[in-house]
This record gives sequence, C-alpha cells and structure tokens, in this order.
Amino acid sequence: MAEKKIFAKGYCFAKIFIFFLIGCIIGTYYEEWLFFIKVGQTTSRQGLIYGPFSPIYGVGVAIFVACLGKYNDQRSIAKTLLYASLIGGVTEFATSWIAEVFFGVEFWNYSGYVLNIAGRTTVPFMLGWGIGGTLLMKVIYPFISKWIEKIPYSIAHPVYYVVLILILFDVVLTYTAFARMALRDQGKPPYSIIGELMDDWYDDAFMYQTFPVMRPQSNAE
Repeated sequence: MAEKKIFAKGYCFAKIFIFFLIGCIIGTYYEEWLFFIKVGQTTSRQGLIYGPFSPIYGVGVAIFVACLGKYNDQRSIAKTLLYASLIGGVTEFATSWIAEVFFGVEFWNYSGYVLNIAGRTTVPFMLGWGIGGTLLMKVIYPFISKWIEKIPYSIAHPVYYVVLILILFDVVLTYTAFARMALRDQGKPPYSIIGELMDDWYDDAFMYQTFPVMRPQSNAE
C-alpha cells in the first residue's frame, strides 16, 4: 500500500513559503490598522503592486521559520527571543537600505525614535520583532504547521505552485517598476521595451498612488 502523501510535511520550502504569505497578508492589514489608529484615516500599506502583500513582514516571518523552525521544539524561549530580535532588526535594516540605495525611495525613517540604528530600525522595534517572533515560533508555528499538513495533497500541491508563480511574478514586476522609477528620477530613458512598458503602465503617479506612504529620498527629510 502506497504511503499517503502529506503536503508541506515537516520543515520544507513549501511550508516556509506559506508562512511568508501569511506574514505578508497579516502585516499589510496590521500596518493599515496602526495607521488608522494613529491618524484616523485608511491607507494602503501593501508592498507589492498586486494584492495585499507586505514583503517586509512576509520575509520576516519566512526568515524566522527558515532560521528557527528546524530545531524549534529544542530551543529555549530566551534563545528564541534573542535570535528573533536580531533577525527582525537585521531584516528591517536591510530592507530599508536596499530600498534607499537601489531604488532611491524611503518607506520609513526612525531617526527621531529612541535607540534608533541609522534611522532604519530601533532597539525597541527589534524587541518587538523578538516578541512577535517568539510567539510565532512557540505558539503559532506549531499549531498552523499541523493544519497545513492536513490540507489534502491533491488540492494543496497544485494550488501551491500556482500561487508561488503568481507571487514571484508580482515581486519581479514590483521591483522592476521600482528600478525603472529610480532611473526616471535620474532622467535616464528606457533602454528596452520593458522599460517603455514600465513607463507606460507603472509611471510615478501610479506608483505613488499604489504605495502612498512612499516618498522620494530627496524629499524624505
């Protein structure tokens, strides 16, 4: 008798990707909720052109699962808190740096916050990442992991590949549009038909409407 196939069994890429998606979606609505509480207005906090996905949260969750998932049941809560704080802080710092250096935009600046690190993250925020990462790995991850493995393989397996392809397309499209936006800001014409399409379909007006919290680096003081 053939062994029953289990989708995303144990520690694997498929499970990491699913947690990436969960982090992207929850992070988007979490940011929108915080913004509404702070200023009383609703605004989009998505990080990709299509869909309610915030990659900074998705990547953070995926890195937590990738780095801490394998020996999660053997690691103490204190060590998990420490590692998650470092992982969250480094991820946030790196994302801010990449956006500024490669795309010429600034999504956040914590220069006025206490214990900030080059304005890209702060020690309190790192601790927040640590607490969130610890809750994720010690409470949420084991519970959701079991439920993921209960999804029928015949359904989950093809859906997983379709969603993976769509997300990869969305990521490539979004950062190609950001790259072309940075080149436009430098006054450089498109070098290929791809650049021309970016200028026609994803011009500055579209990008700032899609990402309303984004500001040009030159104006982000």
